[in-house]
Amino acid sequence: MKKFYLGLLIMSASTIQSQKFPALKAPIAEKQEHIREIHGDKVNDPYYWMIDYFKKGKDSTKVVDYLKAENTYWEGMMKDTEPFREKLFQEMKARIKEKDESVPVFENGYFYYTRTEAGKQYFKYCRKKGSLTAPEEILLDIDKLAEGHPYYNATGFSISPDNNKLVYGVDDVSRRQYTLFLKDLTTGKTTDLGIKNTEGSAEWANDNKTIFYTENNPVTLLSEKIKKHTLGTDPGKDVTVYEEKDKTNYISVYKSKNHKFILIYSGATTSSETRYLDADQPNGTFKVFQPRMKNVLYTITPLEDKFLIRTNKDALNFKIAETPLDKTGVENWKDFIPHRSDVLMQSVSAFKNYLVFSERQNGLTQLVIYDRKTAKKEALTFDEPAYTISSLENPEYNTDSFRFGYTSMITPVSQFEQDLKTGKRILLKQQEVLGGYAKNDYTTERLFATAKDGTKIPISIVYKKGFKKDGNSPLLLYAYGSYGSSMDAAFSSTRLSLLNRGFAFAIAHIRGGQEMGRQWYEDGKMMKKKNTFTDFIDAGEYLVKEKYTSPKHLYAQGGSAGGLLMGAVANMSPNLWNGMISQVPFVDVVNTMLDESIPLTTNEYDEWGNPNNKEAYFYMKSYSPYENIEKKNYPNLLVTTGLHDSQVQYFEPAKWVSKLRDMKTDKNVLLLKTDMNYGHGGASGRFDYLKDIALVYAFMFKLEGINK
Repeated sequence: MKKFYLGLLIMSASTIQSQKFPALKAPIAEKQEHIREIHGDKVNDPYYWMIDYFKKGKDSTKVVDYLKAENTYWEGMMKDTEPFREKLFQEMKARIKEKDESVPVFENGYFYYTRTEAGKQYFKYCRKKGSLTAPEEILLDIDKLAEGHPYYNATGFSISPDNNKLVYGVDDVSRRQYTLFLKDLTTGKTTDLGIKNTEGSAEWANDNKTIFYTENNPVTLLSEKIKKHTLGTDPGKDVTVYEEKDKTNYISVYKSKNHKFILIYSGATTSSETRYLDADQPNGTFKVFQPRMKNVLYTITPLEDKFLIRTNKDALNFKIAETPLDKTGVENWKDFIPHRSDVLMQSVSAFKNYLVFSERQNGLTQLVIYDRKTAKKEALTFDEPAYTISSLENPEYNTDSFRFGYTSMITPVSQFEQDLKTGKRILLKQQEVLGGYAKNDYTTERLFATAKDGTKIPISIVYKKGFKKDGNSPLLLYAYGSYGSSMDAAFSSTRLSLLNRGFAFAIAHIRGGQEMGRQWYEDGKMMKKKNTFTDFIDAGEYLVKEKYTSPKHLYAQGGSAGGLLMGAVANMSPNLWNGMISQVPFVDVVNTMLDESIPLTTNEYDEWGNPNNKEAYFYMKSYSPYENIEKKNYPNLLVTTGLHDSQVQYFEPAKWVSKLRDMKTDKNVLLLKTDMNYGHGGASGRFDYLKDIALVYAFMFKLEGINK
């Protein structure tokens, strides 16, 4: 009876809501028979043809024409919001300090920082030698480099040990495939190294002429090889120093903080392996630290006299082990910080006299300072109910100064420096919110919903004081819930435009993330993936029960794997939500995981399962959003994607929307926005992304009848 009543509420509300949008005809995608048959299961996928653009390239125009038609449709449906969206854009932009500068970071004799200028979309990468009063040297003017490019991302800035050269990566397509460039900082000359399809960064050996970089497969985008390049030589002859044969592993190369080693990491979800090389001997041979072990992950931190190892060997929540520099095999590992069942060990930052451990306990992040001489430990403490604390960039090894960041739902991002020896702490910078921001005008809470299996699901929530808990207030619930990625409480100046108009914003810390420890992740992946979806539904129902909102005012948002969450929840509990925002959503799980030619598919087997396995196939088919669309009512939906998305290809949301249009029985709004210039991360400029946020807000405001 209760479900029927909620359904009547939504039906009644959707009739009213549909009147707020113009009566335009939505695009109807063509159907073509395509039979998928595996494990004795035969399925017709009538929109499979949409993969053509990806498979054939830009000569296939039919799907592009369809995406453009969808863009014309959403623009028409939202046309009356254009002035409001512009107002929201300008409002959010006005809170950003346009002329700004990062806190300088000292490394190897120089202070490095970035600065932005009024009206400019990008930034300048700069340094000063020895003192902050020294003359400024602009290493890269990204504003200038980005001219003429709809999308431009420069990353991986790596300075040679002698401070005279800079290597960096550029992606101007938004496919996360970077070309490496070299700038001679003594002459100012920039050279395209001719090294393409990289991860965007390189690491210098100590000879100032050798770099190591990760090369990706140009089709699958998998990181497959670590290569060595000597400046001035033909990149076509670069030596492969490591090639990963396991398609489920990601690989990367980096330099130890003490500059002693070049390290190669190869890891999947459940196992990993590290190789190391003396950074003074770039032509030497990499040694295996410890051969990969089944269901064992590890990373290493070199110190002067030993290696520290963060590992989950016999330690679900990870621990810190130690081993001699010349005896790296697992048989030599001894506990340094033993495993604790209630504390997740996340990482370690090493200094000459101290270690700083990044941990997680009771769903909250924490930093613990460890004195290497006395073995004394001290945790940094804070008094807000939900917050995030994290180590910042600390490149110098021989220092007692440690920088960390702090934020909460109501506290702007703050950067502190702490003297590890004396405990003295200073605030270096706090995010400035222009136009005025009063922290005391807002309230943040930490709530706990009870899942159907009795598990307590944390919820972080923020709202402006005066928010009424009478069931009539709008609320946006956000979550991710995959890959062990924790969505912690943090401040957002753009979110103020939502809160100031009566919305509450909440984050559901659902299983599949790692907020409550490693088991939290294990219980939300593979054959337990449905816990992620039911946790989110239970969080929404809890907020309704406690009268923070009601189904006709409750909204949901998620992107990428969080878009999978949106699709699954829309199928499982459509009447709980008035609207959903599903951004770059991974919604065609079975078909994508069956196609190894699609970028990153094989890397995901340990997260979702391999559908070539019968049990995994039928389990993921049972929740895959695209597979489970039915003839029934669905919430109002805004779906976004990017034509050049390398993480979740455009055809997944396009197919999903097409099938929803064909099957759903309601009159609710269904919009698909495809960005024809960008990929998975959206716009590259520091202001353009605000237009996407303005659209999301305007979509919900329109449904709520808020127009100013």
